[in-house]
Amino acid sequence: MGTTAIRAVDGITLTIEAGEFVALLGASGSGKSSLLNLIAGLDSPTSGKVISDGQNLAQLSPNELAKYRRRKVGMVFQSFNLIPRMSVLANVELPLRFAEVERRERLRRAQSALERVGLSNRLRHRPAELSGGEQQRVALARALVNEPGILLADEPTGNLDSRTGAEIMDLIARTNAARKMTVLLVTHEQAIAEQYAERLVLLGDGRVVADGRNAKAMARSDA
Repeated sequence: MGTTAIRAVDGITLTIEAGEFVALLGASGSGKSSLLNLIAGLDSPTSGKVISDGQNLAQLSPNELAKYRRRKVGMVFQSFNLIPRMSVLANVELPLRFAEVERRERLRRAQSALERVGLSNRLRHRPAELSGGEQQRVALARALVNEPGILLADEPTGNLDSRTGAEIMDLIARTNAARKMTVLLVTHEQAIAEQYAERLVLLGDGRVVADGRNAKAMARSDA
């Protein structure tokens, strides 16, 4: 910003093991979403490395990053990001189309993903015909349909009431346990982080302020 350098992520060193459920906590502007975008390959670091499954994402081409996201990463956002003109089934099928999965297999996997989130009776509906919680379930099904090793969830309960948010988090937790899928959750809700994540990482000004057990105590002191 002019002559002032803003470091969204400032020298973070962080290791997340396969199958871990980690929550990123911190105030607005602390670097949570920026870190998530780096792990997703949506942003590239100006220096340093981002290693995912042995690959340095900082060295991959745009096409290689797109392939990485299609095959290894599922993403869920606060705003659902569903395509309004497409049916629920078509929305969930979309990542499989990009991955050039055969049509019959796309249909089978999309239906299975929607069944897992309890929406097998809503396949032909459009997003506008669903509640907020149902839309987030569709978004979750879409994120999981390619069976990714990593699920990145950026404030997935932010637009939901507490009961519906808990249902979404239960679905994510069950998937993490059943598939040993790595989950990285960005949230400002400390109670959700403590209930579902096995590890808390607290960020401040683009840095790791606390990690693990200490993060819970520090999060409470900052509340």
